[in-house]
Parts: sequence; structure tokens; C-alpha cells
Amino acid sequence: MPTSSASTTDSAKSSAGGGVQSLERAFDLLERMADAGGEVGLSELSATSGLPLPTIHRLMRTLVSCGYVRQQPNRRYALGPRLIRLGESASRLLGTWARPYLARLVEETGETANMALLDGDEIVYVAQVPSKHSMRMFTEVGRRVLPHSTGVGKALLAGVPDDEVRALLSRTGMPATTEKTITTPDGFLAALADVRQAGFAVDDNEQEIGVRCLAVCVPDSPTAAAISISGPAGRVTEAATEKIVPVLQQVAQELSQALASSGA
Repeated sequence: MPTSSASTTDSAKSSAGGGVQSLERAFDLLERMADAGGEVGLSELSATSGLPLPTIHRLMRTLVSCGYVRQQPNRRYALGPRLIRLGESASRLLGTWARPYLARLVEETGETANMALLDGDEIVYVAQVPSKHSMRMFTEVGRRVLPHSTGVGKALLAGVPDDEVRALLSRTGMPATTEKTITTPDGFLAALADVRQAGFAVDDNEQEIGVRCLAVCVPDSPTAAAISISGPAGRVTEAATEKIVPVLQQVAQELSQALASSGA
């Protein structure tokens, strides 16, 4: 089939930043789909992107043929399965990029440093640098836990609307892993309010007795991410918290800037 002049022009045109405009538009549409929950109609994409329907239809048709988007029976478009492999690989790389920053946390705080993401309704740990102490915390990379009993879970969910948090908790339940685990939605939402006010989250013997964890979100991360330190409650005291939290926040900011500059 002959290629239309409009399509040829659009495909060949370069953006002001030196990129290919059609590629930039296609990725913008994918991100808008993700922001909308993964499924949208063409008219919605046109309204939010400002692109004409024929352009959007052409781009979506290409994304469908590549497997990155699929068309639903209701004629709406959904993110496709080929994106899953890309996302999993990118998540692993995110942990790799974070390791130097986690190592700095260990050097400055003396405690084990972790990075975790919110994957669906669960927390998944994607990177860790262990403490040099003989008594230290260890969380296996790839481990999945429920968010209500972890510092990283609180840090990540503090940025989520309360109604969405309640929906997540209703799906996962709130089993107690220790006697100090928060097991009610109202109690957890109150804890999230404290996180928003303080700027950091605490797991105080809630996941494991004898262990305290301090966590903060990585600002403007390409996917919601949090970093934390964890150690024996006897070392991660209230006095230590006052010294550790500013370091956590500074490292999180520097990691955020590094991810932005690398185009991650």
C-alpha cells in the first residue's frame, strides 16, 4: 500500500530536540495511557494530547502491530503485553543504577540500604547493599511483601489517594506479621498522614520484631520508588533517626536527579 505524504512527513520530521517526532508522540501516548489506568479511547487521547484523531489512529495502529498496544472488543485501546518484558528489565536496571547511592547510605548510616518499588498491590525489593556490621538486616532482592507492614510501603502509599489505599488494603488484607503490625485501614491511613507531615516513613518492629526501618520516596522517579535503611532497633533509635533521615532525603534527591539526567 502506498504511504501517504502526511505519514511520510510525520515520520521523517525531527523535533526541536533532535528526536523523531513520531517516536516522541508514540511514547507520549503510551504514557498517557498509563496515566489513565492502561485503557483509553481515541477521543480521550486526542483531548489530552492535542493531536488530531488521524495522527493518533496511525500511531496506535503501529503500536498495535508491534504488540505494545492492543485493541479491546469495545474498540478502546489498552497497553499491550510486550511492555511487560520492557518494564521488568527496566525495574532490574533501576536497582542497578541505585546501588552506588545505596552504598553511600551504608557508608553514612552504617545500616543496610534498600530500594523497593510498588508492583501492583505488593512491594518488591529491587536492590540492597548490606551493612558492614556483623549484626545486620538482610532482605533478598526480588522479595515481595504487603505494603502495610513496611516503611517503604508507607512511603510509597503516602502519595496515593486514601480511597485507592483503602481499595488496595481490601484486596490484600492486613495480616499481622508481628504484634506491632497495623491491621486496620483507619490506623494505616493515620500512619500515612504522619508520613506526609514528617517527610519519611517508619517501620517500628512491624515487619519483624527487633528491626526498625526508615524510608523515603525517590522524588519524580520514572516509576514510584522508595529507598530505606534498616537495622536493629537498638541502633536505629529515635536519636539515630534524627541523623539518618536527612541523609536518606539527600540521597533520594540525588538519585532522582541522576535518573532524570540519564533519561531513565
